[in-house]
Amino acid sequence: MKIAILDDYQNVALSSADWSAVAEKADITVFNDHIDQTDALIERLLPFDALCVMRERTPLRRDIIERLPRLKFIASTGPRNISIDMVAANERGISVANTGYRSTPTIELTWALILASARHLVGESNSIRAGGWQTSIGHELDGRVLGVLGLGNVGGQVARIGRAFGMKIIAWSQNLTAEAAEAAGAELVTKNGLFRRSDVVTIHLILSERTRGLVGAAELALMKPTARLINTSRGPIVDEQALIETLRKHALAGAAVDVFDTEPLPAKHPFRSLENLLVTPHIGFVAEDLYRTFYGDAAAAIAAWIEKQAPSP
Repeated sequence: MKIAILDDYQNVALSSADWSAVAEKADITVFNDHIDQTDALIERLLPFDALCVMRERTPLRRDIIERLPRLKFIASTGPRNISIDMVAANERGISVANTGYRSTPTIELTWALILASARHLVGESNSIRAGGWQTSIGHELDGRVLGVLGLGNVGGQVARIGRAFGMKIIAWSQNLTAEAAEAAGAELVTKNGLFRRSDVVTIHLILSERTRGLVGAAELALMKPTARLINTSRGPIVDEQALIETLRKHALAGAAVDVFDTEPLPAKHPFRSLENLLVTPHIGFVAEDLYRTFYGDAAAAIAAWIEKQAPSP
């Protein structure tokens, strides 16, 4: 039995969990790099009976699944993975297991990005390292308006912290009701009203056909020139080219994003050089405790699957 752990960028999968039950009955191979090219990916994965995938880092589309005849089991970290073609997996008899999850790391990173953007922390730190001193004037959050797109498990907690900073909370999503908004300490507003009124817009929606491209040029044009956009949800919810053009024109005070259309972010992507954009490499969920949950549950699921493969006495 051969098991592959994919996209372990920090080389921590084996140290984050107890894989001994798997290692006793199977060979485990860990890959720390990422492969985009389909044929190269298939060539790599051909020998393996089971895969452990980290969130949506390596999409397992139908054209990939159908060319992996040995594959029988996928352990995917997190409660769902829209990058796995479940229909194709079911047709092939491939079982897919998910793991536990909690939103705490993403909630915390969202506020790290809001604060870092508002107070120009990266620029000021770089100034110190270069021998300089103060180079900017920060913006206070107290009394400002926080617009939350999606007031669910993540957005609701982001709103709660915003209130602790003394911010006024407004919110919108397709299914949000006034009662649910009020229960979360927010005011339900229209989509356009949220973009017009907010000093900080933060996105906490699930990527779907309804939300893909939801924040485009029209929405960005409604925002105040002093406002900031934060995205720790999924890249395609925001029209990347529209955001690039908006930031190039300095039509916003700034933006901070942790998620992108293509990941890892291409080497020459404009996001890497925009001075008014703070970028992090999709680290919202990358935290020790959550990794222990991810890899611990994945290891247990793979061990249980291997046990079931043993022939009956």
